[in-house]
Amino acid sequence: MYFILSKLLIVFVSPFAWAFYLLIYALVTKNQKKRYRIVMLSVAILYFFGIGFPVRLFAHVWDVPPHQPKSIKYSAVIVLGGFVSEREDGTGHFNDAEDRFIQATRLLANGTASHLLFTGGNADLFPDGFTEGAFVKNELKKLNFPDSVIIIESHARNTFENAAFSKKALVKANLKPPYLLVTSAYHMRRSLLIFKKAGLAVDAYPCDYMVSKGTVSLSEFLPGTDAFGKWNTYFKEIIGYVVAWFK
Repeated sequence: MYFILSKLLIVFVSPFAWAFYLLIYALVTKNQKKRYRIVMLSVAILYFFGIGFPVRLFAHVWDVPPHQPKSIKYSAVIVLGGFVSEREDGTGHFNDAEDRFIQATRLLANGTASHLLFTGGNADLFPDGFTEGAFVKNELKKLNFPDSVIIIESHARNTFENAAFSKKALVKANLKPPYLLVTSAYHMRRSLLIFKKAGLAVDAYPCDYMVSKGTVSLSEFLPGTDAFGKWNTYFKEIIGYVVAWFK
């Protein structure tokens, strides 16, 4: 049930959807004064959440800042799925979150960790036979990583399952702490909480930053679709964090 609700969440957490629902209400209301106020509120929502500056400010508060790994040998770098998408023909491809894969393989290649554990299956509401795990395993083979240092967990559909299944996989592989967790910076705060509650202590290695820390430009005050997408992501993370806190 939680998995299905999480997939339907976008209908309620999208600022664009809020504005749309308000405009629908404005069309049906007979109160002209109320209609004007609702339309103005919709415009304000569209502008505020459609420009880059507010989401930049929020990202700097929410995103987990860059971490340098401790000067120790990690038994495993745990990388969370979400960086692979499925094509119409059933094959996979890297998506915008591919930095997770890049950083995890780099940490394995430079000896920061002795093993790489990937956790992720198929998070579609109506999944077919495609899994991220199978795609990642094939990509790691192309990079000539031996099977002996790779652990693939192909069943997790969300972060709760990532943590639970990773713990089981590490126990099965007899890999003791310390562990290094790799995921997107916007997702790391929630991931750390969930992994902690699952009894799996990890060090954070955030990557895939959606918002840069460069100087503010005029373009950040011009509305566009990019900011809406980022807000959708952050609102889902906030709600997910609250749910994880009380779960």
